Amino acid sequence: MNTPEDAAPPAVLEAQDVAVHYGGVKAVDGFGLKLEAGRICGILGPNGSGKSTFLAAVTRLVPLTRGRLMLDGEEYHNTPAASLAHRGVARTFQTVRLLPDLTVLENIQLGADLRAGGGGVKQWFRRTAVPEAVEEAIERTGLGAVRSARPGELSYGMARRVEIARALATRPRVLLLDEPTAGMNQAERREVSQLMQKLRDEGLTQLLVEHDVPMMVDTCDRLVAMKSGELVTEGAPAEVVRDPAVQEAYLGKRGRNHA
Repeated sequence: MNTPEDAAPPAVLEAQDVAVHYGGVKAVDGFGLKLEAGRICGILGPNGSGKSTFLAAVTRLVPLTRGRLMLDGEEYHNTPAASLAHRGVARTFQTVRLLPDLTVLENIQLGADLRAGGGGVKQWFRRTAVPEAVEEAIERTGLGAVRSARPGELSYGMARRVEIARALATRPRVLLLDEPTAGMNQAERREVSQLMQKLRDEGLTQLLVEHDVPMMVDTCDRLVAMKSGELVTEGAPAEVVRDPAVQEAYLGKRGRNHA
């Protein structure tokens, strides 16, 4: 018999039977998952499996063909994307999207302004003090030494950290990361993994899309595997990567060595 301590944490964000169709193309077709509070869930799958489209659906950047999205048990699939920051959902993208003429500090400031409903770049230049959320984001991501630098002066890995910090400046309850270690070397990948685990230990719920299988296994509390927009299997990371369907469809011979 399970004790209260053994019970799974409540679902902060839940997607049920989500489908995103573009004409006859079924990018996502009946996929769903639950993001449990204070845990990291990873989505594993090859290119074209629908991972990024699913993230876009969850963050309301693409319309649903069908399905339900719930935040703390309340449906939000009709909520505009711009309103999600106010409800505690933030994300990063596959490609770095920093404003090159602004400093690290100013780029992160944009996240705080988004949550507060501020005026973005114009609002920044009217400020005389740095909001607490921005200082917290800089400290949590270790960017203090480069706060006055501009994106072009940063390594690729550091630029990725700025994107994460900008998302953290919205003070999210749920953070979605789309291939945050793409293009990084192994040392930078380990740093991002350690940062995600640190944020999890601080209580932040996270959803990770990534192709680095060992990093996913080391970082995530739970993995969900998808193929052609559909769920294949889910569970503990080590169990998912050993699943024969996952081995064959996603990882191949090389992946078997990581299981």
